Amino acid sequence: MSLISSTHELAQACARFARHEFVTVDTEFLRETTFWPKVCVIQIASDEEAIAVDALADGIDLTPFFALMRDTAVVKVFHAARQDVEIMWHLARTIPAPLFDTQVAAMVCGFGDQVSYGELVQSLCKVAIDKSSRFTDWSRRPLSEAQIAYALADVTYLRDVYRALLDKLDKSSRKDWLSDEMAPLIAPATYEQHPENAWERFRHRARKPRDLAVLMDLCAWREREAQTRDVPRSRILKDDVLIEVALAAPRTPEALGNLRAFPRGMERARAGAEILAAIEHGLARDPKSLPKIERDRRPGGSTGATVELLKVLLRQVSEKHGVAAKMVATVDDLDAIASDDAADVAAMRGWRREIFGMKALELKRGKLALTVERGRVITLEWQDAPGVGAHEAPQDSANGSADASTSEATNEATGEAAGVDAPAPAGESQRAQFA
Repeated sequence: MSLISSTHELAQACARFARHEFVTVDTEFLRETTFWPKVCVIQIASDEEAIAVDALADGIDLTPFFALMRDTAVVKVFHAARQDVEIMWHLARTIPAPLFDTQVAAMVCGFGDQVSYGELVQSLCKVAIDKSSRFTDWSRRPLSEAQIAYALADVTYLRDVYRALLDKLDKSSRKDWLSDEMAPLIAPATYEQHPENAWERFRHRARKPRDLAVLMDLCAWREREAQTRDVPRSRILKDDVLIEVALAAPRTPEALGNLRAFPRGMERARAGAEILAAIEHGLARDPKSLPKIERDRRPGGSTGATVELLKVLLRQVSEKHGVAAKMVATVDDLDAIASDDAADVAAMRGWRREIFGMKALELKRGKLALTVERGRVITLEWQDAPGVGAHEAPQDSANGSADASTSEATNEATGEAAGVDAPAPAGESQRAQFA
């Protein structure tokens, strides 16, 4: 097994990788007891070799690896890249470029929402991944042969997965779709951890301006503490306790300590004083300076039935086009569309509007109907033909007044049904320009 534990070896390996059109990359890390992820092992593979880098080795400098990640002549292929990229951004302010995420590509190619690496390897490579080291402690040394083999499998099969998905994207002309989805992954803002924005995770919990003001300052305090001490947020204050404190807004140590879920004795400690100071700062905020409170939208009332119909339409459209429903529209998108024809949501822009957004509006306006034929949901489209009223049944498609489009993609959850061919030969050029 190829395990690298010195800067010199790493630099030589990265120089070899830089001669290839793409490399596959993965990391093994821990973050159960820290705020920032602790990288333990880095895996890299080309068509010629695969290595594991001991990121915890004494004296090792990862600079050659980060230089490779910034090399725009080499496509970096990951599966579910977000946490890997977060590590690189935190350690070196680096976002790999160009970047290709096979999980995102699989969604575009109709493999379902957030398909796992193991599922893709099983579907495309006909290999079952050994998961025996899945929950291993990657920080313990020495690493065993089994651990290294498991780690390398995460990048060796990824080469063929990449080729198969790239071929699928080429044949379906969906590279633009992929680029849209990759945009958040390559945006620095995705990985910035600004304490003043920590409240956004709980934006629906504040019902009044006062609640929101206090919540903003408490969340910022907890975020700063967690980052400074490099411990999980829950080690500072659990989410449910944070919300309880924000809504109650106690102003004395006694009132703070009397809250049911608040840790006993903490009100008299330094943290208690800082919490009370954050509450006072929040209460002093000008209500006019606060963000607008967004009500938690729930399907119901006059739009509830519309949302349910839109969900059925979304499933039909996603199956027909062989793309994950989550990628086309979210539940929040559907709520917004049900309430407003001009909703400013992703589902109403670009390729999503073309395959779903326009049909959603037609469904709302009574120009599109949903029915079931032979166990499949189909759509019936009313055409603007003379004599066809809003309450008349659609005419036979032969008369040009209506047509029916049937989803043929019920089984497209697998790679074979999605039309993914065998991986291209290793010698063929696979260079592609991605985000």
